Amino acid sequence: MSPVSHREGSPIYNQLRVLRAERGLSRVALANSVEVHPQTIGAIERGDYFPSLDLAFRLSDVFGLPVEAIFSRKPFVPLSAQLYNKEERP
Repeated sequence: MSPVSHREGSPIYNQLRVLRAERGLSRVALANSVEVHPQTIGAIERGDYFPSLDLAFRLSDVFGLPVEAIFSRKPFVPLSAQLYNKEERP
């Protein structure tokens, strides 16, 4: 099995869709920036494909963020939950 294909039990979560939306980037524009096919971006966003380390660094460069801000072994907490934590509300 390829080290970059989907492996059960070892998910890699990502923020690509959110980051693209924040910056108004289409899949095509992002794909062109990191020199991959737009379908690759879609597959990464869906969790069907794990990027190589090189591709993860190229994506990091595009967004100006560290790799761990884009990819994680743990699910990302939604921004709404971070801003409007139910425990802090009266």
